[in-house]
This record gives sequence, C-alpha cells and structure tokens, in this order.
Amino acid sequence: MSRRVAVVTGSRADFGLLRSTMDAIADSPELELRVVAAGAHLLPPDETIDEVRTHFHVDAVVEMQRAGRSGRMADATATGRGVVGFTAAFDRLDPDVVLVLGDRIEAFAAAASAGIGGSMVAHVHGGDRAEGVADESMRHAITKLSHLHFPATPTSGERIRGLGEPADSVHVVGSPAADGVDTMPPLDDDMFDRLGRPGVAILHHGSGLSEASERAWIDAAIEASQRHGPVVVLRPNRDPGSDVVEQAGLAAATRTGVVRAGHLPRSVFIGLLRRVQVLVGNSSAGLIEAPVIGCPTVNLGPRQSGRERPGSVIDVDRAGVEEIVHAIDVAIRHDGPNEHPYGEGGAGRRIAAVLAGLEASGTPRKRNTF
Repeated sequence: MSRRVAVVTGSRADFGLLRSTMDAIADSPELELRVVAAGAHLLPPDETIDEVRTHFHVDAVVEMQRAGRSGRMADATATGRGVVGFTAAFDRLDPDVVLVLGDRIEAFAAAASAGIGGSMVAHVHGGDRAEGVADESMRHAITKLSHLHFPATPTSGERIRGLGEPADSVHVVGSPAADGVDTMPPLDDDMFDRLGRPGVAILHHGSGLSEASERAWIDAAIEASQRHGPVVVLRPNRDPGSDVVEQAGLAAATRTGVVRAGHLPRSVFIGLLRRVQVLVGNSSAGLIEAPVIGCPTVNLGPRQSGRERPGSVIDVDRAGVEEIVHAIDVAIRHDGPNEHPYGEGGAGRRIAAVLAGLEASGTPRKRNTF
C-alpha cells in the first residue's frame, strides 16, 4: 500500500524549493502526492496558486492571510485561521505524512495541526538560523513538532540533534533550492530587455522593523544600486514590513534606470541572476541559490543573521548608501572560493527515498533524547 504524503506550500518562495521534492514523490510508486496550497499563494495581485496548479493537482486550499491586512498581529490571526483550515484538509485527505518547509507561518500552522492531529510531520530546512521576523522561533518550534527532519547542512543537522531529536530521524539531504538550477539557462535577451538590462537586482523583504528602519534600508539599497547602472526591483514577499518595501519599489520605478517587476517564476528568477552582476537585499536566495550559480550577493540588515553563507556574500549591517555602494563593489570584484554548504542538488530525490523507505507505524510519538 502506498504512503500518502501531503506537501504544504504557502508561498512562491517555498514552492520553488519544494517542486523537486513534489516531483520525486509523484514519481515514486511507494508514495502518493497530495498538494495543499495555502497562505500567501492566495493573495492578489500575483495569486501564485495558479503557478502551483500549472504543475500539480491541488487537493486542498487553506486561506490564511487576507488582502490589505499586514503586520505581526495580522500574521498571528492568520496562523490561527490556518490551523483550523489545515485540520479540515488533513481530516479529509488522511495523509500518512505532512511535509513542510522552512519557517513561515503556513509551515508552522500545518505542523501544529498535523502533529496534534496524529500525522507524522516531516520538516525540510530545519535547524537553520535566520533572524527574520519571528523565523528563528517558528523554525525551531516546527522542529519540535516534527518527527522526521531533512536539514540542508551538517551544521543544521547537528543543531536539530542538539534540540533533543533522535539521530535516526535526522537526514542531511542538502537544500532543495540547489535542485535543478544547473539546468536553468540565463534570461533571454527579450526578457532581459523588458527588465531594463539591469546590472543589479534588488530582492528585499520586510524584517518586522519599524517603518522608518524598513524605509531606510530599501531607500539606501535602491540609491546605492543605481550608482552601478540599471536596476530591477523585485516585489517582496508578505512578511511584516514588506508593504513599506513595496511602496518604495513602486516609487523608485518612476526614476530613469529603475524597473520594478512583480513575481517572477523560479526559472526566470534564476535566469535573471545568471545575467546581473550582483543581487542586493535580504532574501535567503542570496545566500543559497545565488552562490550555487555564481552570482555574488550583498546581504542587507538582520533578516538572515545566523544563516550559513559562502564568501561571495558580503554583509552590510548599517542602512547607509556609501556602505552598500562599497559592498557592491567588493561583491562584484570577489574572486575567492565560492564553496557553499547547501549541497550540489538532488535533495528532492533523497527526501522522497527516505519517505518511501519508512517502516509502517501507527500514530507517531515524540520523546526528547535528553
């Protein structure tokens, strides 16, 4: 009898990382894929659930965030809404395993619902450190709700074991963010022209800071980047503070040499990184995907504090234009080792193989190792 695996995707970011795992699960004769789309996928203007539906049948939809409502209390309310919605979905789909990725509220709500409801929870990219908004606490809380762990690096795996998780539940598989990027070509000239033939791409998200601080970071990033030529500013995610970042991007698009772009499918985003000189902002893509394909990164502010990174990532801890200009110069000139800790691809296949090889069991139970 095949094992039913419900994969939860709540945003454009985690879907890009989860696709290789979802494909591998769908291809496995021992596994049955169930797709649950939730959260930010449902929000306008992008409504990226349509992208999910292009590739997979969506078995359940869970509303969480609502358009026009942002901030940490709005996220807390959306999390509660998600627990209720995921519980109804899992009750109907009856999965053997619920698989989540990362540290977003969608993953936390799904893990809480599944863990309390009696399903095995599998967590991808646990054990990392990244300050984010509430990311650090949510990621490790998801670890404690989970029964099976797929960390991206040996250090993250050791951190999970240090949280009291049994060693045989921890499988270091690499980051699925590295899966398939070697097959994604540089952006074609037509699309690159539409984006303004930028030398710098900015992907900057809210960090839950004060409005003044959020504005200071994105304004400094745009001004510094413009000194290096044409710039494309990508739409941020839905984290608290991203509305300020979005407004700044829209305002900057009135300037000569600045193009503001909405959601880019993963292959287009990777293709863009293959053509720009540097990625500027605070996205995890700057620490994982960009180094995999050799694109240098200028990482701004505290959002990724603690996350492992290679030497091609230049950190800036003050929202100053001159500091960012200097960091961009250093990043572009970087010619040292670019080894990164996230593996060389194949994580999705490894995750599916572990899931297919699980021994049949009843309701999973948890016990700390200390």
